[in-house]
Amino acid sequence: MPALRGLAAAQTFLCFAAAYFLSYAFRSINAVIAPDLQADVGLQNADLGLLSSAYFLSFAALQLPLGIWLDKYGPRRTESLLLLFAAAGAAIFASSESLAGLWLGRLLIGVGVSACLMAPFKAYRQWFSPGQQSRLGAWMLVAGTSGALASTVPVSAALPFIGWRGVFWVMCGMILTASAAIFFLVRKAEAMHEAAAQAKPAQAGNARLGYRHIFSNPYFRRMALLGVINHGTLSAWQTLWAGPWMMTVLGMSKQQTAHILFAFNLCMMLSYLVMSWWAPRHVSQDGSAGYPAVRVIAIGLGGTVAVQLCMLATSTPWSWMLWLILAACITVTTLTQTGVSLAFPVALAGRANSAFNLSVFVGSFAVQWGAGLLMDMFGAFGAIPADAMRGALAVCVAGQALALFAFVMNRATPSPH
Repeated sequence: MPALRGLAAAQTFLCFAAAYFLSYAFRSINAVIAPDLQADVGLQNADLGLLSSAYFLSFAALQLPLGIWLDKYGPRRTESLLLLFAAAGAAIFASSESLAGLWLGRLLIGVGVSACLMAPFKAYRQWFSPGQQSRLGAWMLVAGTSGALASTVPVSAALPFIGWRGVFWVMCGMILTASAAIFFLVRKAEAMHEAAAQAKPAQAGNARLGYRHIFSNPYFRRMALLGVINHGTLSAWQTLWAGPWMMTVLGMSKQQTAHILFAFNLCMMLSYLVMSWWAPRHVSQDGSAGYPAVRVIAIGLGGTVAVQLCMLATSTPWSWMLWLILAACITVTTLTQTGVSLAFPVALAGRANSAFNLSVFVGSFAVQWGAGLLMDMFGAFGAIPADAMRGALAVCVAGQALALFAFVMNRATPSPH
């Protein structure tokens, strides 16, 4: 099947990237609006964690059926339809006066954006060459991190004028636009490749293998462990608890916190750009040339554990810069997603990517809610808020270190297909 090129390739990427930009903004925005939400609706830490984790709960619940829909109906139809649920969720969130209403809106947002990374990964696996996969994956994460950037200083600047409700109404309109763009502008690229894909009977046979084949794969299980614990924990802290950490542990103001989160996400975006250039040239999934991907992943995630230990050991004013180092180390997680995608046939790409994403969001849901519960529990035993937050992070770091050790000791490699 010929690889997509030129204007059609650029248009396809930009449509999917715009939707993922908004998805990541939805995921990250609670870290900035958390104080306003708590003051407006009267939320405790556990309530805030539960509210934010509703996104991850619905997101995770959709991943297995999503993989089937992507392989059966294609990424264009699947994502453009699901984005309508995100728009409805944003409208409900903006209109709600209670925790229950906010939770429902957040839940629907999670449903709606559940395909915003998996749909493009499926499309890229079908329509682009294998050598382009790590670059496209990194570029998508650049788009996502740009969404996280937009949810920091720009949102903080808009809050005094339109409030957090106005922000969500604006995002509702933007997500409807993205849905229309994917449905209408990606149609040509899909049509160019649909006939060729249907002409391969071997692909249909591979598709019937299903999730049992994926979950029983030793290499998938090796990567999924990192997805649940390491990737999931880092995502949870990045998208919710990073903001409260700056204010509670480091004593920053809301404005200072917004600027630090902007710097954090900018550093992550630039690191993904570097990864998009470096990984295709110097990293290989099978270790045949350059650095083996599993070694790069282990070194990068080892760096995240070390940096978080330093965060626990200091609360001086300059220690916010440790989050910039963490942002750079996090970018190795793109190699885990690429590795899973390439480890299975094209016909199973939707299921394989969605199964891995399920592991990430199960971890994110558990950590966002669990960290809030731990903070409240430590507080009930007399810990001051800053120490309660440190205790929650310490538990998370211990879990990451154990998972990384298990990953290093596991020697499973991708099976040929």
